Amino acid sequence: MIDDIDNSSPADASICKEDGLRYWEGIQPDDNGMLGGFAYISKVDIQGSRNFLAKLGIGRAGKGLMSVESALEGGAGIGRITTNLLSTLATEIDIIEPISKFTAVLQGKEGIRTIYNCGLEAWQPDEGAKYDLVWTQWCVGHLTDQQLVEYLERCRDALAEDGLIVIKENLSTSGKDAFDEEDSSVTRYVFA
Repeated sequence: MIDDIDNSSPADASICKEDGLRYWEGIQPDDNGMLGGFAYISKVDIQGSRNFLAKLGIGRAGKGLMSVESALEGGAGIGRITTNLLSTLATEIDIIEPISKFTAVLQGKEGIRTIYNCGLEAWQPDEGAKYDLVWTQWCVGHLTDQQLVEYLERCRDALAEDGLIVIKENLSTSGKDAFDEEDSSVTRYVFA
């Protein structure tokens, strides 16, 4: 159930890491589980992301676009983005995902360098790590505002010169942040 959050308290006050982890531990490690029963949107989602990156000059080498050496996927789940998008663009990919049953399918896959089985709030890049592309999709609602800022600062610090950070996230259109009790996440309202 999604509830509007009382804006007199911080939007992220209801987030509970343990409740979120408990929810995701109960989800099937497949596209349908990752996408809440909407696996059919995966192909369109990947193509939209590919088109977005192409506008920034990033894509499959040989099509007049630049591939990247090193990428990071935050909140990777079963690696839907890594497998269908990042692996076509990057030589090496690091993964951040707290649920180890999800990352089990990524163990030993070509191009996967490091799997960090921790939440985004706990992730620390290896010393000297530099990423040309950091991709985080549909998971920052599990972070408090402060944790999100700190995660983005660590991503920035690990970004290669001319690197790119992409956050792809759903946003609330109700004029308020919305809290989802089922998975203990917040869909943030962003205003211009």
